[in-house]
Amino acid sequence: QAHFVESGGGLVQPGGSLRLSCTVSGGTLDHYTIGWFRQAPGGERKWIACIRGSTKSETYADSVKGRFTISRDDVKNTAYLQMNNRTPEDTAVYYCAASFQSDASRDSQYNYWGQGTQVTVSS
Repeated sequence: QAHFVESGGGLVQPGGSLRLSCTVSGGTLDHYTIGWFRQAPGGERKWIACIRGSTKSETYADSVKGRFTISRDDVKNTAYLQMNNRTPEDTAVYYCAASFQSDASRDSQYNYWGQGTQVTVSS
């Protein structure tokens, strides 16, 4: 069974940048649409971006459009989330997930989940 692990979280100052990674083991990335979600303190987990395996096309939530970039390297079995111009509202636990569906923006559409990585935006 595929296993997904996020890394790269930490503390970043407002306006700063951070790149998260999501690496799969026990499988290959190219079968999946990869999505990123985040859950702010006291909030619900929300989808923020996904990238399709077949077309490599990307879709973003309005909250991150223009600031975050999702990408993937199927040779390395790793997906990425580049986050620029961070604000304190971006503080959350970030999760990557994998779906067999090409258009996937809901939790229920994802089959595998990472454990999450904490990102804190603070001065």
